[in-house]
Amino acid sequence: MNNPGIGSIEVICGSMFSGKSEELIRRLTRAQIARRRIQVFKPKIDDRYSEVEVVSHGGLRLLAIAVASSADVLERTDARTEVVGLDEVQFFDAGIVDVASRLADLGKRVIAAGLDQDYLGRPFEPMPALMAAAEEVMKTRAICVRCGQPASRTQRLVESTERVVVGAAGLYEARCRRCFEPGVASAAGSLPFPEDADGSRSNS
Repeated sequence: MNNPGIGSIEVICGSMFSGKSEELIRRLTRAQIARRRIQVFKPKIDDRYSEVEVVSHGGLRLLAIAVASSADVLERTDARTEVVGLDEVQFFDAGIVDVASRLADLGKRVIAAGLDQDYLGRPFEPMPALMAAAEEVMKTRAICVRCGQPASRTQRLVESTERVVVGAAGLYEARCRRCFEPGVASAAGSLPFPEDADGSRSNS
């Protein structure tokens, strides 16, 4: 049996539609090609595309185990597993930070992906704490649907004050700092530029 490796935590964070899950799948697939034993976990609440797969917005897929809590991740991780993938970390409870650290202490490579900000632009726990514990943090950016600039924020398009509203296209879109409206976007939110009362367009 191989000796345990040096464990680590890698975090992939950013807004929705920025390629976080795609990058997670890419790294895990490369680990498989390298003949590493992998396990992938996702929160049960995230059933948008599949209940048994991590699915990127671009359609890439990888089998995963849906769990109800961070404790389930630790309980269901096989001792022989070398690489552990965690998707949509913002939907896990705060214990996921300790779980990831324990797995890394056991010599496992932990790769985690999730939103770093909520719909108000606030840090989305437990991601900030996990980022602080990580050896590597990669921040991905999407394209702002309004102006085409790199986007780092997730714009909510439906009325709700709940912090967690699971959804994808139609409920959320990517926005840059300038175009982001904390909370719920106005009715004209998806237009390339807002229209003034006289019908002219402004990019202010």
